[in-house]
Amino acid sequence: MRGERSGAPANGGTDGEVRTKRSVLAWLTTVLAALLALLVLTAPYDFGQLTPAGFVRIPLEALLFVALLVALPSRGSRLVATVAGVALGLLGMLKLLDLGFSASLGRAFDPVLDWALLDDAFAFLSESYGRPGAIGAAIVVAVVAVGLPVLVTLSVRRLSRLVIRHRAGTTRIMAALVVVWVVCAAFNVRVLPGVPVADTSATTLANGHGFQVRLRLNDRKTFSTLVDADRFRDTPGDQLLTALRGKNVVISFVESYGRDAVEDPEFAPQVGAVLDSGTSRLGAAGFAAQSGFLTSPTFGGGSWLAHATLLSGLWIDNDQRHRTLLASDRMTLNGAFRRANWQTVGVMPAVTRAWPEGSFFGYDRFYNAKTLDYHGPKFSFGTMPDQYTLSSWQGLEQAKQDGRPTMTELALVSSHAPWTPVPRLIDWTTVGDGATFHDAAAGGGAADEGRRTTAQIRADYRHSIEYTLSTLISYVETYGDDDLVFIVLGDHQPATVVTGENASHDVPITIITRDRAVLDRISGWGWQDGLKPGPQAPVWPMDTFRDRFLTAFGP
Repeated sequence: MRGERSGAPANGGTDGEVRTKRSVLAWLTTVLAALLALLVLTAPYDFGQLTPAGFVRIPLEALLFVALLVALPSRGSRLVATVAGVALGLLGMLKLLDLGFSASLGRAFDPVLDWALLDDAFAFLSESYGRPGAIGAAIVVAVVAVGLPVLVTLSVRRLSRLVIRHRAGTTRIMAALVVVWVVCAAFNVRVLPGVPVADTSATTLANGHGFQVRLRLNDRKTFSTLVDADRFRDTPGDQLLTALRGKNVVISFVESYGRDAVEDPEFAPQVGAVLDSGTSRLGAAGFAAQSGFLTSPTFGGGSWLAHATLLSGLWIDNDQRHRTLLASDRMTLNGAFRRANWQTVGVMPAVTRAWPEGSFFGYDRFYNAKTLDYHGPKFSFGTMPDQYTLSSWQGLEQAKQDGRPTMTELALVSSHAPWTPVPRLIDWTTVGDGATFHDAAAGGGAADEGRRTTAQIRADYRHSIEYTLSTLISYVETYGDDDLVFIVLGDHQPATVVTGENASHDVPITIITRDRAVLDRISGWGWQDGLKPGPQAPVWPMDTFRDRFLTAFGP
């Protein structure tokens, strides 16, 4: 047709316009590729450093990589770029895992042992936010796990082609950056405390996790030797726990009850008021208490590691040690009670699936979420309110004594993350099958989680601890008798979002009883009177408690 130009762009634009658009798109893609690579290299892997200032770094690894590209011929540089891109993508995934673990558990990701925790994370999300939300989160994780290494590899390859095309200009820029890096290193320049601008964190991260892998592989043999070294292994039952004969002993773990609950200025006034009031109320009922601190092997989660540590007298800080313990014949604290002719009982309201620990601990009777038979509403992750757990256990066990004393391990979960909604304490006579708790929820639901601020999360945590402690005090006040010895302790500190960075692993522990002779047995421990341990209370590693307890209450 007359006037129509042959080969004109289909969209009606001129050849120049199309070339301009392609050029802009190409530069935009290059800029995004550079930003992604730089982001992965400079991103902190500690949640406490995740601030804009934490990204102000000059990575030495990037300078060395570009220098290598400039020095190599084009064919060799493409292979190096591909290998470096894959490595950088995997480094990015490792940083994301470290960030998640430091935020929730206060430690780095363990590449040998922590894969099993992904299943636990899915179960937590399902229980707290519903299965659809958990599936959605799993899909996002899968997409990131596949997509990030691919995108980073493509980005590095694109940038390498740019470097090769502009070797001279790249060399000048790199020379200037090397000078800046050396100056920053010499004068230890930092924008964020603990984060030098002259950065080698990628190498440090890789070396650290490599050392961690070697440590885990060697630890299995070392720990097996520790399991067999037990001073009470062959002690006859008639020489164990002689000072507690006739007592019903309870060891009650309170989820996320950490030292911050009684010392952080944001929590201590309210939680302390509950404990001080409880000390007075229990004192009026004839009870006395003494308290101290234990250092938990875990932080922010992993309650089973704390339970196993306290009961076995071994430091169980990872799942490899936990599995080794379960495969052994180590005498636990409840095993000592059983050998000394106590009936042993386990009450675990959060257990909703097969629980291999049960056969190792060997309870005479065991109550899980199903056998506790709760008919009330669900409270986020907690399968039932702590008051219902205590009330049900009271009816099933404590009210039906047959003459033999019992030792009970009790796990309370109302103070488990996400700490909302929190039940309200009600009259014990109205607890029944739990249906009454439909009207006893305080605060929002799990659906509010995405809208909560850090301040609200911390407030919800405090409320949950206040609820559980108030419930325990009320239980002892209502049902306690002269034969009760009640041990209350935390399993671990809550997550970093509650405690902040660099919090201790300490948890409070308290012994409550009417029998003064029981407390006289631990007079040498230096524990403080009352339900609240003060700042000067002694702190012991949690794995030392079993042997101290068996020694104090032995013949």
